[in-house]
This record gives sequence, C-alpha cells and structure tokens, in this order.
Amino acid sequence: MLNIEYKEKLDNEFYDIIDNEFNKYATKNDITCNYKSFNFIAKEDEKVIGIITGHSYYKEVHITDLIVFEEYRNKHIGTKLVKEVENYYKDKEFENINLTTYDFQAPEFYKKCGFNVEFIRENRENPKLNKYFFVKYL
Repeated sequence: MLNIEYKEKLDNEFYDIIDNEFNKYATKNDITCNYKSFNFIAKEDEKVIGIITGHSYYKEVHITDLIVFEEYRNKHIGTKLVKEVENYYKDKEFENINLTTYDFQAPEFYKKCGFNVEFIRENRENPKLNKYFFVKYL
C-alpha cells in the first residue's frame, strides 16, 4: 500500500538520495548534473549583515536567497554579494545566473546588477506578488 508523508524538513540522507538520483538520470542522458550549493556571508566586525545562497547545476547558477539586514541596506552589500557569486562562477564553464523575485522585493535592484527580465508571471489578485524571472549571461 502506497503511503505519502509530508515532511517540513528533510534529513541529509534524503538530500543524498535526491543528488544521487538526479546525477544518475543526468548521466543516463549524457549530461553532467554537477549540483552544488553555495553560500556567501557578508560580515562586518564578525557580525553577519547579509547572506546569498543558491546552487549550481548543469550549465547554470541559481540564486535562491539574498538577504541584507535592513540597517545595512543601500550600502552596496547586496551588490557585492551578487558580484561575489558572479566572480566565483565566471570561469567555471557556467552559462548564466538566474533567479526569481517578487514585485515587492527587488526587481529594480537586479536590473541594476545587470540581470534581464525573461518573464513576469502576473498575480491576478495582488500585483505586489507578480513574480519576475531574471537571467544574466556570464
């Protein structure tokens, strides 16, 4: 009998299973998956003031989260974190960096960082929840 269980968080063993299966399927299709997470942390005097996270796989880099604490915003911390990701991956044979953000978050910021809008998924009820899909080719 099939049983499907909801889990809020996965143990590391499940992430290993996911990695293994993605890599097996990619290899079977003559593709290198090469999935790796990344995290860059901005600190000032050992105090965390910003974080950017994501992962790389196939030929692309995906930024998942970018957070700069409010009192440190408008000081180019976010720009420096994005630039750090670009610099880290620019000579590693990846084709692009991509991400999503909502209208109320940071679409103008990412445009200033050189990202291009590929698509906007409009929210019918709340335009602040329009979702922007961005790409920047390396």
